[in-house]
Amino acid sequence: MIHPEFPFVAFLSAALVLVPLPWHWRAGNVATLSIIAWLFVVNVIYGVDAVIWGDTLVPTLAIWCDITTKIIIGANIALPAACMCVCIHLEQVASVRNVRTSREDKARRQIREAILCFLVPMIWMGLHYIVQGHRFDIIEGFGCRPSTYVSLPAIFLIWFPPLLMSLITAIFALLTINHFIRRRITFARHLESSGLNMSRYLRLIMMAISELVVVIASTTASLVFSVKVNYRPWTNWNDVHWNFSRIDRFPAAFLPPSARQFYTGLWWIIPASSILFFLFFGFGQEAVKEYSACFAWIRTHVLRFKPTRKANTSMASRGIGRFVTLPQNSSSFASSATVGTSPSRKSTTTSISEPLSPTSPVIDIKKAEAAFDDNLEDPFSPAPMYGAHLDDRRAMIPDTPSYHIPSSPSSPITPFTPDSSVPVLSKNSFHSDVSEMV
Repeated sequence: MIHPEFPFVAFLSAALVLVPLPWHWRAGNVATLSIIAWLFVVNVIYGVDAVIWGDTLVPTLAIWCDITTKIIIGANIALPAACMCVCIHLEQVASVRNVRTSREDKARRQIREAILCFLVPMIWMGLHYIVQGHRFDIIEGFGCRPSTYVSLPAIFLIWFPPLLMSLITAIFALLTINHFIRRRITFARHLESSGLNMSRYLRLIMMAISELVVVIASTTASLVFSVKVNYRPWTNWNDVHWNFSRIDRFPAAFLPPSARQFYTGLWWIIPASSILFFLFFGFGQEAVKEYSACFAWIRTHVLRFKPTRKANTSMASRGIGRFVTLPQNSSSFASSATVGTSPSRKSTTTSISEPLSPTSPVIDIKKAEAAFDDNLEDPFSPAPMYGAHLDDRRAMIPDTPSYHIPSSPSSPITPFTPDSSVPVLSKNSFHSDVSEMV
């Protein structure tokens, strides 16, 4: 094998570019998702080609080459188109032309990006047939490569569109940087309405600019090398597509040093772009969260460690509503009922007994009413329960001190004196009073 490192580098790059996929998928950014998809597919193609044709020129998988060479052609236009979409979107966010983006605006942007990043490359694959001189080429150590009849139509069809998109990307990138410098004070606040933060915004713009530089350099180098070595005039359709089914093979021993260096440098463009993409998005805050979730899943489902549970905090500190605490003896319910209030709301209701604690038995108000009903129907009650006031019944219980409930916690506790003018509390009115306290 001429380049034994090619398979390892290609498959590693394909794996690394998938790491930021989950959070870009949740964000619904079609442009970055297309970058991930195209880089992953081309890396896999490069890895398989390096394994199969690492030291041979036998066309064992001709159909594979027919498909992959068209995908390589599509990637040459898809990556610049995706970078252009990223920069256009970032410029729109930074320009503050739209204060807030609606769902309809986001849907239209996603459709536009899907057309530019997937549909246009597919059309471009078909248009490549116009300047495709023969089926494909096989280069020893590199694998299958698309063939192009280098002529004036090929320059405008194959090399000009990526350079044009790169120029548009550069213009929008400069506008984005200009907006950022002019509005750097209020920029972070404005990004909140677009679903971005400062870190993600800067990483997106730096990634787009880096890919822009790589695309311009690789496309220009490919154009110069192809024109210098293989330029031919366009004669007619039959001449260009004569003997179209042939497969040209180039042994590594017969390649000039300049051609070998050119193909090697061109091969490294895709893995370098993949590693660059991972460096921008593989160490952000979203990536750290995904790594933690992945490690937790492995710890729980693979290593079979039990997940650690956090201790429950006090219900009162968490702002849970009011509860009623019942004593062990239901006959002394009135003297030991506790009403606890949420700390987020003020109330003049004061507890008769100790404040509610996390260890206190806490039940719902309906259960408290049910227990009170059972107490009313108790035949061994020392006093009649129906038609008597709660405080009157409490006063009838022997050796049970009765107290007046103060209106505020700071008011002193005074003994209760029975008064005949006290209104009678019925069973239903007690239920409503308890419900009002709760």
